[in-house]
Amino acid sequence: MVFSFIRGEFIDVIEWTDDSRDTMVWRFERRGNAIKYGAKLTVREGQVAAFVHEGQLADVFEPGLYMLETNNMPVLTTLQHWDHGFKSPFKSEIYFVNTRRFPGLKWGTRNPVMLRDPEFGPVRVRAFGSCTIRVADAATFLREIVGTDGHFTEDEISGQIRNIVVQKFSRAVAASGIPVLDMAANTRELGAIITEAIGPTLTDYGLEMPEFYIENISLPQEVEQALDRRTSMGIVGDLGKYTQFATAEAMRTAAAAGDGGGAGMGAGLGAGLGMGVGMGMAGQVAAQQASTPAAGQAPPPPPPATEWHIAEAGQSRGPFTEAELSNMASAGSLTRATLVWTAGQEGWTPAGEVPALAGLLARVPPPPPPPGD
Repeated sequence: MVFSFIRGEFIDVIEWTDDSRDTMVWRFERRGNAIKYGAKLTVREGQVAAFVHEGQLADVFEPGLYMLETNNMPVLTTLQHWDHGFKSPFKSEIYFVNTRRFPGLKWGTRNPVMLRDPEFGPVRVRAFGSCTIRVADAATFLREIVGTDGHFTEDEISGQIRNIVVQKFSRAVAASGIPVLDMAANTRELGAIITEAIGPTLTDYGLEMPEFYIENISLPQEVEQALDRRTSMGIVGDLGKYTQFATAEAMRTAAAAGDGGGAGMGAGLGAGLGMGVGMGMAGQVAAQQASTPAAGQAPPPPPPATEWHIAEAGQSRGPFTEAELSNMASAGSLTRATLVWTAGQEGWTPAGEVPALAGLLARVPPPPPPPGD
């Protein structure tokens, strides 16, 4: 009874309840790494426990309660050469691996990414965002990244993750063909492309990236200023009306700034000068717009030509244009006595009495006087 009591008092309880938010791997500390046979191992949700025996990974335990005996430690039993009656302690290292998600890992392009945009040509962009990582394969993570580190934190891997993300982002954006102005509307598609490109590299580390976010994609400052000017011109529209509006606003501001006394006289003089200059500018803009047709605006169509009819021998001939009537007048077939008519005229009228034809007949001499005069 006494020996059973003493034996029960020395039964090990192996667990990890650390509440730090950045620890990814923690090694269970035991003097001499001596783990008693029959010890209780508690693995909570969000953890796995890995046994490393004499430098070799033996077992990985998922969440649950385990009694460290031969029946549930087949790999370690083979390495230790236990038989069913062997009850002595064994020397192993136990690593608890945190398998929960580690969110909020920031990333950003340290240098601009050069790409060829279909609208702007060669252009440089910057981007930043965040991502989430988690341990997907504890054994691979221990072999490739952690090694013998007894307290491995997120900071020790975050720098490498950022380098991978930036490299994949640069390649994905340059090859995506998405115009710069459309990237803000396609961040989800870009994020999916980058996550897929990063996946194989993270798998080699025993990690995965369940979430990836692009928070902003920005252009160089000078390009953004040019875009702002272009947007402003689109909002302004009619430059003449905008100039008149700006002049009126300047006049109103100058009038409101005036006050009494000597200062008021100076302010009033300045306001008067501002009003005169503004009105002069407005007049110049209006005159320029009146004399210069708008860019791209076609001239109005010419008015329709007037058509004329001639009465000869009780019959109507025509219609004739003014150019044809001019030729007829030069040939002598059209005289001042020839009866003509056009739309809008009340009746047949001698050509000499029609004001519109006066210029044509001015070059034709009148009939000669009768003989003897």
